[in-house]
Amino acid sequence: MTIDDIHIVNYCHRSCTPLLNIMRLPKDEAFALAHEMAEQNKETTAFYRFADFENYYPERLKTDMLLYNRFTQLGGKPLQEHPLSFVLQGSDFLDSWFDCGIVTKIPLNRIHSEHISFTYGDSMTSLKQHGELTMLTKDMLFKAIADFGGTVDEFLANVAERYNYIEVQVWDDECLRV
Repeated sequence: MTIDDIHIVNYCHRSCTPLLNIMRLPKDEAFALAHEMAEQNKETTAFYRFADFENYYPERLKTDMLLYNRFTQLGGKPLQEHPLSFVLQGSDFLDSWFDCGIVTKIPLNRIHSEHISFTYGDSMTSLKQHGELTMLTKDMLFKAIADFGGTVDEFLANVAERYNYIEVQVWDDECLRV
């Protein structure tokens, strides 16, 4: 596999609509939807965060604000306040977490560098557990892959050992609709 073969993958439970972000709703609508989804999907791991939305919402808000600010500091030009989340090259763990629901796969080379960022592992979990997260731009990611000295697959396997996956934040919805 080469850099041109890399995809970003979004997982969505089949009871949801892909490529949406609950954090973009007005707060009262977000809480109402989270409550409804948690009630309808009590046995689904992906909705546990909605069952605890009172705690999830402020943490997600804090994380998204940090991601936004960090991305702009790195030269990114986010078009949304809250990104759409993907994972680099996919994740069996996340596919299972979303009950093997809807999978959206998009070539990485289709998204302009100014509208995409990456973190090692889940951004919210990293921030919560370590008080910090590592963000990369597309150019920084490609440099990290090149500096690794192995193949793209070996790089991703190495990252997965420590972080499970590379989270991808897409800051431009239009590039996903092409």
